[in-house]
Amino acid sequence: MSKKNKENTAPATEEIHLDIPEDEIWTYQVPGLAAPHINKPYKNFTLKKIIFTLVILVAVSLSMYFSVRTVQRETFEYKQTETGYQLEKFSNTGYITELEINSVSEVVYDRENEDVTSNFEVVGDETKPVESIGPYALNCDGTVKVIKIGANVKEIDSKSFYSCWALERFEVDGNNPNYCDVDGVLYSKDMKTVINYPCNHDQYLREKYGYEAEQFRADATEQYIKDIQTYVVPSTVETLGETALAYTNIRVLYLPEGLKVCDKLSVFKLHEPKDAYGNTPSLDNIYSYKSAEPVTDTHFTDESALGEVYLSLPEGLEIIESDAFSYNQELQYLYIPASVKHIGHHAFWDCIYKQDGELKGVSVINAAADEEAFKAVEQGDQWRPQYDYLLFKKNVEVTYGAQRAE
Repeated sequence: MSKKNKENTAPATEEIHLDIPEDEIWTYQVPGLAAPHINKPYKNFTLKKIIFTLVILVAVSLSMYFSVRTVQRETFEYKQTETGYQLEKFSNTGYITELEINSVSEVVYDRENEDVTSNFEVVGDETKPVESIGPYALNCDGTVKVIKIGANVKEIDSKSFYSCWALERFEVDGNNPNYCDVDGVLYSKDMKTVINYPCNHDQYLREKYGYEAEQFRADATEQYIKDIQTYVVPSTVETLGETALAYTNIRVLYLPEGLKVCDKLSVFKLHEPKDAYGNTPSLDNIYSYKSAEPVTDTHFTDESALGEVYLSLPEGLEIIESDAFSYNQELQYLYIPASVKHIGHHAFWDCIYKQDGELKGVSVINAAADEEAFKAVEQGDQWRPQYDYLLFKKNVEVTYGAQRAE
């Protein structure tokens, strides 16, 4: 039998009609379900309505209360350790400009004060010491200007204060055995490691040296560059810590002979976008110095106070980590001493660019070691800057066995 015949011989399906009178349709009850209250009053309807309304009001009130409590509590997030607490995350209320880190803290509000800039107080619990600050604890905070490190703090992650754009200075308790500040810059107590140079340290220096109007790269005078945009790293320093000088406006940098490590992103600069004043911060020059006497003053006065001064990276430097000097497009000269053993990936990335068809920035890298000796240096991917050449990217050339520029 064909498919068509099968379809034609199938029994017809009859339509099913429920014979329910129209005036009874709303009273039809499905077995097991309560009969609908059509045109019938509910028992105790008014009382139930009042109770329902009260329940809703209480629920909304509790929700608002706990929401506010949650916001307050989440301003600070901590993790308990074996001996104390670690600050994991600080989420600014928007008006905290000075922050003390020493004990577990919370924000307490004055509900009678309607001024949001002053109706709160940060209260610490001295029985709960904060002994460490975790990575990115204040990441990208744009309000805090002063951070006070208490005596309890024993460990600070190198990335704790990464991209704190408004930060002007640190103040470290003199009784802290692990850290100190040098004119607002954070160091290890033994002065061997630079921990963090605040992103907006310029503002603190402008106030200190009496510059009323804000001045920047476009209109900076020679004295302004010396006072505000030149930094002398003390002679005791052996390590520029991870992100130590990242995103700063340092224009001229003096490094001590004896520096061993430039850690990851240690002198990393902004690329895009430009800062709030239309500038892309970048180093103009890196100098190194060798002094017979200890150098502790980070404010530049004169090169004669530093002893022997020469251009570019210091003799004795061993480690240049990944992205250590990336995006410093104003650099014109780079010299790598023979002491260097490791260069991380993208260490000098984008330190060159083209303008009107002409190469600007680091157009050649000078290496003290000859080509054979330089092969022994551990080299990460794309550590050399690249520029557009015809239809492809070309690495900046290395001049081996180069003499350091005078």
